[in-house]
Amino acid sequence: TITASMKAAIQETQRRRRLQESYNKEHNITPAGIRKNIHQGWAKNCEADYYTVPLRGGVPCEYDPETLLKLEQEMFAAAKKLEFEKAARLRDSIIALRAQSPKGKSTKKSRGKAEKN
Repeated sequence: TITASMKAAIQETQRRRRLQESYNKEHNITPAGIRKNIHQGWAKNCEADYYTVPLRGGVPCEYDPETLLKLEQEMFAAAKKLEFEKAARLRDSIIALRAQSPKGKSTKKSRGKAEKN
């Protein structure tokens, strides 16, 4: 359904369009789209959306499944409490620890617990 305010807005748009078309016809103007290069400043803004969380010391030097399990549980608990920066730091520590693992994967035990919570 169209409300009274929507109807008024549509009518005003149509009125303005008729005026513009009349003016363009009277002055032999053919409307054309804008043709200019896209300013590259947007790329800088997009990069600003990403935040790299610095790794803290305390990441174990050697792969340890128990430590990985503990870090994953802490990460999920932090996310559940809406402590996203803490969860991101823990995630990055987990990634660094997994890079040292023989298979580079999470333990099945930790995944199962994470899904239940």
